[in-house]
Amino acid sequence: MVKLSSEEKIQAVRQYLNGNEGGKTIANSIGVHPSILHQWIKQYEIVGEDAFKKRYTSYPVQFKLDVLNYMNEQGTSIRETAALFNIPSYETVRKWKVAYETEGMDALESKKKGRTSMKKDQQKQTKKVAPAEGSIEALQAEIERLRMENAYFKKVECLSSKQGKITKQDKAQVVYELRHEFPVKELVKLAGIPRSTYYYWVKGVGKPDPDAELKQCIQSIYNEHEGRYGYRRIRDELANRGNKVNHKKVQRIMKELGLKCLVRMKKYKSYKGAVGKIAPNLLDRQFTAKRPNQKWVTDITEFKLFGEKLYLSPVLDLFNGEIITYTIGSRPTYSLVSEMLEKAFERLSEEDELLMHSDQGWHYQMKQYRHALRERGITQSMSRKGNCYDNSVMENFFGIMKSEFLYFKEFESVEHFKLELENYIEYYNNKRIKAKLKGMSPVQYRTHAQQAA
Repeated sequence: MVKLSSEEKIQAVRQYLNGNEGGKTIANSIGVHPSILHQWIKQYEIVGEDAFKKRYTSYPVQFKLDVLNYMNEQGTSIRETAALFNIPSYETVRKWKVAYETEGMDALESKKKGRTSMKKDQQKQTKKVAPAEGSIEALQAEIERLRMENAYFKKVECLSSKQGKITKQDKAQVVYELRHEFPVKELVKLAGIPRSTYYYWVKGVGKPDPDAELKQCIQSIYNEHEGRYGYRRIRDELANRGNKVNHKKVQRIMKELGLKCLVRMKKYKSYKGAVGKIAPNLLDRQFTAKRPNQKWVTDITEFKLFGEKLYLSPVLDLFNGEIITYTIGSRPTYSLVSEMLEKAFERLSEEDELLMHSDQGWHYQMKQYRHALRERGITQSMSRKGNCYDNSVMENFFGIMKSEFLYFKEFESVEHFKLELENYIEYYNNKRIKAKLKGMSPVQYRTHAQQAA
């Protein structure tokens, strides 16, 4: 940029104020940007010709704070503020603003230019020697350090109570909030994060988050399913809602938000046994069905709550994994299974050709059970003895239910447990999506298939 004398600047301003020429024309004629000319005009209108006198001064910290506070309270622009306080370049004010926002008051201290001699460096080092132990200066420094630690950990604890895990970004935010009260250098050291991390975070402050809406949606899905969904299932639910997102991005955002699937699956172990004698293993691990009510599986599982035992007997359709019905009781009597059959048979039509598979539990070997199946024209199938893999879909449901429900919730009583179990089965059938069902819940998948038929 062309350097102009004070007289040339004043002449350009007067030329503009006379109204004979526009600011852009005048600025081009003297080789400066029009914004520079308008800055001179503002300074001239407020201060007069004194605004263009050369000054060789370093501004004190208090003056810089007054300028920044005035700009913040009055809402003036950087250019207007520079003109009001007769600061030759508005860029000076901009630098003060950025420095104060990132590093606090320490950044407003004037720094001497040029290289310092070796002697001066040595003198500085001797000056920075820690004060003697027990001295007033040492006690004051210790008090200040403890005050900083207390303020920092208080804010960190507040964040952790809201979202659990504290990220580096959270620590940078705490440092940013305390930057006016304590030195940033010491805060960053206390937080245990690199200074580059802090300044990278500060650079993004004030900028709109491009993923804000997506984060809100992910948080909503996570809360809706009470933490049972991991990033893959959340990705599928987002797709169901018309928002296709790469699973890696969902995983990254969940990590930023401190969201983690709370369910941990348990593996089942078994041994191979002989083929059952009551009924053959007709299912033979063919766990897929082309239509509803073609293949059902059933089993009984046990719960221990409040010093009591409860037994659950559900029926699952292999077409979509839907729980057709279930019964629950305090004793594993045959009525538990017979009542389950009666309720399940209500779902069948005369056209249905059903295969009913179970393990070799004594309930399923009873004549009453076998007769009930034959009477409805249902083919019976049984797993090999002691081999839960032959009925792994039912075992898998039990594992999911216990992980997402039994070990996941707290219950006030047995009745409360039964009520929550009913809610969970309703949720499992109608809302819990599965990847193998094309991102739909069991009921949604069945409804979709029936409509397409």
